[in-house]
Amino acid sequence: MNTTTPITVLIVDDETPARDLIKHYLRGYPEILIIGEADNGLDAIRMIREYKPHLIFLDIQMPKLTGFEMLELMDHQPEIIFSTAYEQYAIRAFESNAIDYLLKPYSKQRFEKAMQKTLSRIATGVTSKINIQAIQQRDGKSSGYLTRIAVKNQQKIHVIPIQEIDFIEAYGDYVKLHTIKGIFLKEQTMKYLEENLSPQQFLRIHRSFIINVNEVSRIELYEKESYRVYLKNGKSLKASSTGYKALKEIIKL
Repeated sequence: MNTTTPITVLIVDDETPARDLIKHYLRGYPEILIIGEADNGLDAIRMIREYKPHLIFLDIQMPKLTGFEMLELMDHQPEIIFSTAYEQYAIRAFESNAIDYLLKPYSKQRFEKAMQKTLSRIATGVTSKINIQAIQQRDGKSSGYLTRIAVKNQQKIHVIPIQEIDFIEAYGDYVKLHTIKGIFLKEQTMKYLEENLSPQQFLRIHRSFIINVNEVSRIELYEKESYRVYLKNGKSLKASSTGYKALKEIIKL
């Protein structure tokens, strides 16, 4: 990067004191230009799309969208420094190719160390590609099952509560989320969703389908060792014999 070109920075944190501290520390860096700040993920996505900052200071636990959900939805890929009070996310943060992980409360010396790494990386002119697969690596048993799924439809962000999902359909490298509000495409694997949705509510009945068991109305034998699961919305889906047996264990029809 040309040394006369300022390094643009966006600060994303739902706590005003946390944003103010970062701004205070950045006063010592004349090459830095703060182009904005946001207190939630949805506003941050819009600002990233508009301003395309070189660097983001990013909190993880925020209203509307988490920091990790933001990374999944961003088109522009800036450098990332996480700034959070939750140390349990550190491994995922580093594996996602973030520059650093500042654990609140952090000192000015710790901040400066992160900035040294940042300036060195940006000076090379090579932007780190966000590792979406690493971001999505989570274990529902240890970190809590998903309660919502964030998707992007063109330029609009949708945050879908899992109770609004009727079923999920495999679609190549994507999945189709069939919901009460329509169908949404998400770059995700069936295996990931199978492992990270509550098994008491969502069940994989076929290699191509995961259903919300609360939406099942009846099951019928389709042909030998093959079944059809009918949902309350009128849809019918194939179920393997294994899927049928697992479904019968959860619900009584």
